[in-house]
Amino acid sequence: MSALDLFRLAFGRLGTGRLRTALTMLGVVIGVASVVALVAVGQGATSGISSRLQGLGTNLLTVNAGASFTGFTRGAAGSSATLKLADADALRSLAGVEAVAPELSTQKLVVAGAKNTTTTVIGTTADYPTVRAYTIWQGSFLTPASVDAGLRVAVLGATTADDLGLAASAIGTDVTIGGLPFRVVGILQAKGGTGFQSPDDQVLIPVSTASALIVGGTSVRSMGVSVATPDQMTTVSAEITAALRERHGLTGTAADDFTIQNQDQLLATVSSVSTLLTVLLAGIASISLIVGGIGIMNIMLVSVRERTREIGIRKAIGARGRDILAQFLIEALVLSLAGGLFGIAIGLAISALIGVVAGWGFIFNPLTILAAVGFSLMVGIVFGVWPASQAARLDPVVALRYE
Repeated sequence: MSALDLFRLAFGRLGTGRLRTALTMLGVVIGVASVVALVAVGQGATSGISSRLQGLGTNLLTVNAGASFTGFTRGAAGSSATLKLADADALRSLAGVEAVAPELSTQKLVVAGAKNTTTTVIGTTADYPTVRAYTIWQGSFLTPASVDAGLRVAVLGATTADDLGLAASAIGTDVTIGGLPFRVVGILQAKGGTGFQSPDDQVLIPVSTASALIVGGTSVRSMGVSVATPDQMTTVSAEITAALRERHGLTGTAADDFTIQNQDQLLATVSSVSTLLTVLLAGIASISLIVGGIGIMNIMLVSVRERTREIGIRKAIGARGRDILAQFLIEALVLSLAGGLFGIAIGLAISALIGVVAGWGFIFNPLTILAAVGFSLMVGIVFGVWPASQAARLDPVVALRYE
């Protein structure tokens, strides 16, 4: 028989039992949809996390103060007072360092007219936008002159400005921070993000003002260091370590009283973990594909038994074993491939919906689609071979006598 005749017979047979065909495909549909959706969600989460980390700064090194100790209890990193404002001034002279932004932070109530919000108040310098990759939406940022003079000026994050009901016209007006009046000189462009540590929910003031009036003291919990080029990250990190150890009087085997976080290394670690989780989720979802394949095999075995007389008649009039084998294999492949295509469509729709809700958008990877199609075909072949071989081996005389 020609290939066209075999396909016509296979499609005709599947068309006579539409409900059975649909139910048989359902397992493959669910399996493929789960794989496509979970892989897309994993890739979307990786993309979202990566973009958030990259949005924290370009070629960023974060220097945190060491941990404090109370008896035998160790506090969190940054809880001690081992970094000073003078350390930030010293790091600016290192080769490869583009900008340094020390950060004195606390939580304060900010009031504008009849509205108020409790947010993070950060004392920093004019280098902060360079280090943390911010842009100004309205007004201007802190200037070296305002930092040196310890002026009461403030730059608002986009979320903080919205919470206070302040728009572009708010530039030049006053807000109170911790009960003290500050002049609003700028509003930052929104980065996006929610939660307690949203990059848009903050107020920036001169570090000298924060040290004198808001936080007190010259100790800082962290400093952001922007490195000139990516290939200098390791070198600059080593230079910072050497400079701070010398300034803090640490010699020999004395442990560092600070930590340095490399943004690129953190990004690579997050990406590798996200990739591992994506593979794990896809593997778990693939179990449903195997279940769908078993369903195809069961239905095909039942079909062989139901069509025993038909197979006997076809063999009696000249059909060869390979023709019977090909017909049943084609039926199994059609079931699995059609289920795979429906599953891909449903999986893409689910992943697009999740992407919109989660905020990372629609992630489409052609390799995932090709893998899903290939896996569907493999399911059809693997679970269709046994029923097809059972049909091909039937003895025509016995098959014709089957009731």
